[in-house]
Amino acid sequence: EEKLSVRCKYRDDIALFFKDLIKQASEKYNQKVVILIDEYDKPILDNLDQIEIAFEHRTILKRFYNEIKNQDEYIRFAFLTGVSKFTKTSIFSDLNMLTDISLDGRYGNICGYTQKDLEESFSEYLVDADLEKIKEWYNGYNFLADNLYNPFDILQFFASGKVFKNYWFETGTPSFLIKLLEQKRYFLPKLSDIVIEEQLINSFDISNLQVEVVLFQSGYLTIDKILERKRGGFEYWLKIPNKEIRQSFLDYIIDYLFTVENSQKLRTQNNMYEALENSDFDSFKNSLVSLFSSIPYNNYTNSYLSNYEGFYASIVYVYLQSLGFEIIGEDVTNVGRIDLTLKMPNAIYIIEFKVDTKDALAQLKEKRYYEKYLNLNKPIYLVGIEFDSKIKNIARLEWEKISN
Repeated sequence: EEKLSVRCKYRDDIALFFKDLIKQASEKYNQKVVILIDEYDKPILDNLDQIEIAFEHRTILKRFYNEIKNQDEYIRFAFLTGVSKFTKTSIFSDLNMLTDISLDGRYGNICGYTQKDLEESFSEYLVDADLEKIKEWYNGYNFLADNLYNPFDILQFFASGKVFKNYWFETGTPSFLIKLLEQKRYFLPKLSDIVIEEQLINSFDISNLQVEVVLFQSGYLTIDKILERKRGGFEYWLKIPNKEIRQSFLDYIIDYLFTVENSQKLRTQNNMYEALENSDFDSFKNSLVSLFSSIPYNNYTNSYLSNYEGFYASIVYVYLQSLGFEIIGEDVTNVGRIDLTLKMPNAIYIIEFKVDTKDALAQLKEKRYYEKYLNLNKPIYLVGIEFDSKIKNIARLEWEKISN
């Protein structure tokens, strides 16, 4: 208003003020206006853990944005950007003239740096840089075009003298996401192999939050591939984009669940890594026992965590994934689903979890899940892990090596 030297009416109503600003600006300068709105969804996203406030903000924003349609005759172009794509009925029900380019491959590269961008625009900064490591840490986002680097990470990485850190992740904490995972009793190993339908990936409904959609639209998951279904439509396969997200997000979950000093956490992670690298199952069990012993008792009594088998599997998954291993959760075979498959250079580990029963290893042997990996010509270990819900820890860990 001040920059355009106009004076708007309706000063107590943000939507009507916006409407008047559009009209007066166009009439004063005898031109149609261009409207640029960044972070259009922030007032809602900032309050997803306070759902009544989020609904209130949604109502206000709906009136506000609908003025873009009401004042169409004065507008040349409008461009709105944000984190999430809300269902049309929630915010943009009247804005039927908007074109959604969120997942339009023609614009898929505008939200990050391609490999070509990196090597051409930042060539002077890449002297003696480890290109593969940069890609491992900050590349991996995809919006139906090329794989992209997170631009914030890249700029901070070069500005800091090429120090590998979790730059983007540290700009905000995903506390709401952790609460959502807990509320939905989400089986965390699913994060390694997520498939969702087209209508889900294209919507965000604050009255019915879907974990995968929230994780995708907030940058913790990205598109891995798209497959066309025989019955019509598409399915989207999602993945954790890169090392920064995998390491920081999973470490954040660990810190939320456990009350351990950082040095102890690192020691447990190192011990677990070495145990699996050497196929030392006694040490592996000891690391897991120590891990579950560090979970505060009230984490079991105040939430869903008591007799829930998926909780125990999720904890083991989070720790193993934070070590950088290639992990498949709910690995599908022709006879069922493997709880956890761990693929390492030296071996394959097929893991089954049970709570208050003693048939974990027996089930692995009976189902012959290992046959899926015989052609890899690596040692295959079947690992049955049984938990006792009374002691909140491991009761038994059995293993058996399969000879090729």
